[in-house]
Amino acid sequence: MESVVLKSISSRQTALPAPPPTMASGGQAAISSPCAGCKFLRRKCQADCIFAPYFPPEQPQKFVNVHRVFGASNVSKILSELSPFQREDAVNSLAYEAEMRLRDPVSGCVGIITVLQRRLHQLQIDLFRAQSELVKYQSVAEGIEMEQLQRHHHQQQKMMMMRGYTAEMVGSFARPSIAGGDDHHHNTLGAIS
Repeated sequence: MESVVLKSISSRQTALPAPPPTMASGGQAAISSPCAGCKFLRRKCQADCIFAPYFPPEQPQKFVNVHRVFGASNVSKILSELSPFQREDAVNSLAYEAEMRLRDPVSGCVGIITVLQRRLHQLQIDLFRAQSELVKYQSVAEGIEMEQLQRHHHQQQKMMMMRGYTAEMVGSFARPSIAGGDDHHHNTLGAIS
């Protein structure tokens, strides 16, 4: 039983799928199957095909969308006028614009940009309002804190004054009067009796 399982595993390992197309020198994919552009246009994909590096056979819808909106000949002209390092970004932009144009034929990308700009503007207004409220609450909190500090300071001053007054009162009762000497003390006692 084990030998049957091992044979089936080894037979699966030898039958590996064909590797994906590799990049040849110059940035173009080695042609193993026609690119999505040539496949859609039903023509033979040449080694120097301008569509091959940017529209792989696994992504046929990308080319279909670009072709529907811009036309294959226009895309070919655009790509041939650009330097090779700019072409990938151009194809990505064209593909995105084509997809948005098919979703929204009137506005395309501009519609999405407008919606996002409105959201950004509303968020900026909300942020400004929140910051204004925060400043207002901070100033109210600072006012409350200042009022509490003033009240505490006032209470401390009262306590200090009361301590000073109490100490003064206690001191005046504990000390004999210097101006009148003992006669004043006797006079006060004599007046009481």
